[in-house]
Amino acid sequence: MAIVKSIINFVMDILETFVFIGSIFIVIYLFILTPNQVKGASMEPTFHNGDYILTSRITYKFRNPQRGDVIVFRSPKNPDIEYIKRIIGLPGDKILIENNEVYVNGIKLEEAYISAKTNLWEGGFIKEGVPIIVPADHVFVMGDNRPRSSDSREFGPIPIDSIIGQVFYRYFPTTVMGVVHNPFPKSLR
Repeated sequence: MAIVKSIINFVMDILETFVFIGSIFIVIYLFILTPNQVKGASMEPTFHNGDYILTSRITYKFRNPQRGDVIVFRSPKNPDIEYIKRIIGLPGDKILIENNEVYVNGIKLEEAYISAKTNLWEGGFIKEGVPIIVPADHVFVMGDNRPRSSDSREFGPIPIDSIIGQVFYRYFPTTVMGVVHNPFPKSLR
């Protein structure tokens, strides 16, 4: 009888440990960081289809979004879909796209991270040579693969409260594993 009781106690201790560890993982997943998989080519060459990334859900609780941050956010057209894009403009910024170049507050961005020059689409939110001001509580986002990205050029600035988090780490493929750095100079963030 004592052996059965000690086995039951041992099994209960293991179950308690699993429940405790599982609870910690759930809290981390829901409130601190979330793994995501990149789907599509909109962020090439920075991220490729199938890359696995970690998104910090708490970064923007401690600081405001910055130009150059890569974020995951809910699509303005369908909140069940998540997009990954780079922040180009902050609230109050003047964004101008002219001759395939991006200007923020009159300063031309030097974008070594993009795969092709910035194009525009007929019927999109942004028009050639027509500046827009990013509204309060919004950011202007674009993918790094400009010809293949659905972003603020098409649907306009996104609400800051639609941001899920900042992408801070890529963990697969292991050949490019590491911290995701903001390529903008500190003076432009």
